[in-house]
Amino acid sequence: MKRVLVTGAAGMLGVEVVEAMRPDWEVLEADLEQFDVSNERETLSAVREASPDVVVNCAAYTDVDGAETHRDAAFATNAAGAGSVAKAAAAAGARIIHLSTDYVFDGAKAGPYTEDDPPNPVSVYGESKLAGEVEVRASGAEYLILRTAWLYGHGGGNFVETVLRLAGEGGPLRIVDDQRGSPTYARDLASVIRQLATGPGTGILNATNSGDTTWYGFAVKIVETAGLGDVRVEPVATSEFPRPAPRPRSSVLSLDRLSGALGWTPRSWDEALTEYLSER
Repeated sequence: MKRVLVTGAAGMLGVEVVEAMRPDWEVLEADLEQFDVSNERETLSAVREASPDVVVNCAAYTDVDGAETHRDAAFATNAAGAGSVAKAAAAAGARIIHLSTDYVFDGAKAGPYTEDDPPNPVSVYGESKLAGEVEVRASGAEYLILRTAWLYGHGGGNFVETVLRLAGEGGPLRIVDDQRGSPTYARDLASVIRQLATGPGTGILNATNSGDTTWYGFAVKIVETAGLGDVRVEPVATSEFPRPAPRPRSSVLSLDRLSGALGWTPRSWDEALTEYLSER
C-alpha cells in the first residue's frame, strides 16, 4: 500500500483529503502539532521520517484580509512553507500535490482563466500563494499544483455557514453581486486529488466544481436549498462593503485541462451544495 502524507490535515480540505485517501493509501496526517511547514529543517526531518510516496500540501494561511496586515505570516506559510514541503518531498523522492488559488489572478479577464494565463494577484494573500507556486516549481520535486476557488466544507467556517447563520437571524442579507467564481465543495476537491494522486500528471491544473455564479447568486441558492426562501437576499456592489484585501472581480477557472486529465468533469456547484446541505 502506498503512503501519502497530508499536511494541514486538520483543516477543512485536509480532513476531506484524509478521508478520501484512506481506502487505498496508508495516510499520515500532519498539522502544526507535528511540524511547522515554515520551518524548513523541521519539515525536511519530518517528511524524511514519514517516507511518503505522495505529499498533499493543504497547509495554508487562508485569512485573505488578515494577510494585508500580517504579510510575513502569510508568506511564511504560503510561500516559504510551500517551498519547504516541496523540497522535503524532493529529498524523500515523493511527488507533491500543492493547493493554490484563483486569487493569483486579478479578475480582469472576461472569460475563464486557463492554467496558461499570466497571474497578477491584487492582494497579499494572492501574492503569497503565487510565491508558493514559484517555490514548488523550483524545488526539484515532481509536482502538481491545483488552483481552486471559493472552498467550503464540513471542517470549518465558510461562506455557506455564514449565510445560514445570518439567515437564521432573519435577514435581510446584503451580498456582493459583482464578483464571480465557482463555489467548490471540499469533498469533491478531495475526490479529484485522490484520482490525481495515482496519475503521472505534472504542472498546473485548475480544480473547482463546474459552473459559476456571484456571491449573491450563491447566497440565494443556499437560502432556497435550505428551505429559508422567506429570508430576503439583496444584491449589492463590492464598493458598498470595502474590505482590506481587494478581490478579483471574476476568477472563474477553466476546467478543460482537468476534465482531460480525469476523463470526467466535476459536478456542478449547485448539485454539490445540495449534497453538502443535506449532510449538515
